[in-house]
Amino acid sequence: MKRRSRTVSGTAPQGPRLRPTLDGIPTYKPGKPAGADAYKLSSNENPYDPLPGVLEAAVKAAGSFNRYPDMGVSELTAELARRFDVPVEHIATGTGSVGVAQSLVLSTAGPGDEVIFAWRSFEAYPIITQVAGATPVPVPLTAGGDHDLDAMLAAVTERTRLIFVCNPNNPTGNVIHRAELERFLDAVPAEVLVVVDEAYIEFIRDPEVPNGIDLYRDRPNVCVLRTFSKAYGLAGLRVGFAVAHEPVANALRKTAVPFGVTQIAQDAAVASLRAEEALMVRVDALVEERARVVAGLRAQGWEIPDSQANFVWLGLGERSQEFAAACAAAGVIVRPFPEGVRISIGEAEGNTIFLSVAEAFRKTIDG
Repeated sequence: MKRRSRTVSGTAPQGPRLRPTLDGIPTYKPGKPAGADAYKLSSNENPYDPLPGVLEAAVKAAGSFNRYPDMGVSELTAELARRFDVPVEHIATGTGSVGVAQSLVLSTAGPGDEVIFAWRSFEAYPIITQVAGATPVPVPLTAGGDHDLDAMLAAVTERTRLIFVCNPNNPTGNVIHRAELERFLDAVPAEVLVVVDEAYIEFIRDPEVPNGIDLYRDRPNVCVLRTFSKAYGLAGLRVGFAVAHEPVANALRKTAVPFGVTQIAQDAAVASLRAEEALMVRVDALVEERARVVAGLRAQGWEIPDSQANFVWLGLGERSQEFAAACAAAGVIVRPFPEGVRISIGEAEGNTIFLSVAEAFRKTIDG
């Protein structure tokens, strides 16, 4: 039987009708990959090999990838519940923290609803909001790169369903201290979900920054978002999780992609949690390297935020692409944005090359 192509007014056959709102949604832009002779400082990855026992656990799990993974992510969920002293029912997992973040938006917001976040912050926030059909409400950072919590509160309307708070903020590295974050959380209406995104919490050394899990315990409208992609070094396996009260966590399980977290990712994450001593040695080394980079930049005359993440930020504005090109020419790949450049803390050699480029570029600014 012949299939007939429908035409409209004699025009060529039309394809499937896609949602027109997709036309206005930007595609997520990952950090530019590095060649064999360049250092990749563009994606906030952990430069170290997998932690002891993790590769072995992943290889063992790979032997059964002809089978579906444990959809309930049972072993990892139980391990996380023990680690953070929370009920198993309060844990929800997903394909990296961005996968869980998308489930959070899908669980709370749709057409006509609003999602608030600081800007610039994590690039995925406006994308996943628009994918859900909701309206993104970006609130500019302060001149120093901090969340403007008062302005974010002022942006709350009857249509607000969710607020993302990135602490430390990606890409500036700034943090929100306990007193101001608690004041903010207590002022947000109880029916609005606040997601404290702590993708970089392991790198924080400022004692005034709270642990989001402490804040969630007696606040039903607070959810904590975390990932194994950064400090734990499992970026390529895609596993993240949320800690939230049962109604929210249950909604996340409903909106998650079935079997989204592979068995390899689950087993590697469990092994990573059990290698915490080795993890902290590596994280401490990255924090020490961060301090070297920050000190070097400030000695060159740069005014930069006090980063508490595994990256630093140069607010170069319109010269961001120029600086990124200079870094690439020297053998390091960094992440330019319209407002500035984010540079991940990677191997010491790559960081040193970056500092050399920054010093030369600083001279062009100072004249």
